[in-house]
Amino acid sequence: MRLNDEERRIIVNLEYERACTCLKQAEGNASMDFWDVVANRFYYAVFHAVSALLIRDGYNVSTHRGTLVMFGQHYVKTGIFTADASSLYVKLQTMREKSDYNCVYITTAEEMQPLFEPVREFLAKVGTLIKE
Repeated sequence: MRLNDEERRIIVNLEYERACTCLKQAEGNASMDFWDVVANRFYYAVFHAVSALLIRDGYNVSTHRGTLVMFGQHYVKTGIFTADASSLYVKLQTMREKSDYNCVYITTAEEMQPLFEPVREFLAKVGTLIKE
């Protein structure tokens, strides 16, 4: 689907808003000790933020894996994001998949709480980039 500049701007903003909403949902679920849901919401916060960047820059991706690959190719290898940001994205994807699909995998506060700040920083950086 080809987007004009205004349509692209609107969709980018909607994706970024969705990312920020996912982070708020993670915070709310953390207050109730629903750590598996926090893992899910962290992943989707980063996924939607990356989707906003990809759409802004005209890349068309249709899978979660493709989004991750394109992020590495266009934003990590070029130095816009660090390898640590890519590692965070991969870690969150793995945690989300385990917590969503593996009934014996249990996420904990100790595992999830340290991820709040890196996810916030990731979203903040994306927010700055999409406003440029």
